[in-house]
Amino acid sequence: MSVRVLFFGTPAFAVPSLRRVAGAGHVVAGVVTQPDRPRGRGRHVAAPPVKTEAIARGLTVLQPTRFDAGALAEMSHCGADLAVVAAYGRILPQAVLDVCPLGAINVHASLLPRWRGAAPVQRAILAGDAVTGVTIMRVVRALDAGPMLARVDTPIAPDETSEALEARLSTMGADLLVHVIESLTHGALPEVAQDEALVTYARRIERSDSRIDWARPALAIHNQIRGLQPWPLAGAMLGDRRVMFLRAEVAEPDLLADGDAAAEPGTILEVEHDALRVAARPGRVRILELQEAGRAALSVRAYLNGRRVSAGDRFTPLPVATS
Repeated sequence: MSVRVLFFGTPAFAVPSLRRVAGAGHVVAGVVTQPDRPRGRGRHVAAPPVKTEAIARGLTVLQPTRFDAGALAEMSHCGADLAVVAAYGRILPQAVLDVCPLGAINVHASLLPRWRGAAPVQRAILAGDAVTGVTIMRVVRALDAGPMLARVDTPIAPDETSEALEARLSTMGADLLVHVIESLTHGALPEVAQDEALVTYARRIERSDSRIDWARPALAIHNQIRGLQPWPLAGAMLGDRRVMFLRAEVAEPDLLADGDAAAEPGTILEVEHDALRVAARPGRVRILELQEAGRAALSVRAYLNGRRVSAGDRFTPLPVATS
């Protein structure tokens, strides 16, 4: 049985859900997405990925800047049965939740109640979580607090970046979403309340998260490097050069030298042919790929062809971000 869906979504994460809902035979009566905004290094105004997908499919697109009477009327005019939300980017007021008779459900990229909030994928990796997943929940006024309709989990690979994990979860979430919609059309699904005692919050990623504190364990720094991709990236200063790290690993114990433990955190202990071994506390990080500000990303091997880097040089923290 098909339903008429009012789809709320903005970034690339939401695109597979939109595609799967449309591909499953449901009618996408309208797509609500964030307004076009400046994006990328050139800060050119661009449409969000969901809008681009919706236009390609010939769907009605709404981009309200606020949920006033006019926006509510436009949404009501779509005549949708169910609202589907996937990383829309704004908390929906009750008036919006009441537009569709079947209410609203949300595709959230974590195993709720862990990591409610804006950056669940990045925060899971930054925290060193071994497992994450996707939850389909009923949307309520409180942030990601609604009862759960379905969940699916997946391991996080030790070297997986947030960019790669988010892409995987977007597909998993799309598949789970169409299963939930199908179940809803055949009757009510059990709704399981979240355990408030287990709640953690995934605060929004900010530029200040880029600063590496080398006096942290090597594994925590490795997680920071892979968790902050593609933005804002984790980095440090090497002399007067701002260097961002794209790929790293924790040094194996047999690579540690006797004097490593006494080294100042951030010190380059060894310049290998394809890596920079850097002191953390405890442990050592092997930097494998990096990028100077305004330049292309390079393997360490390629980087060393154009830069003089020596053992004893030291990475220092980035300046404190002002925005």
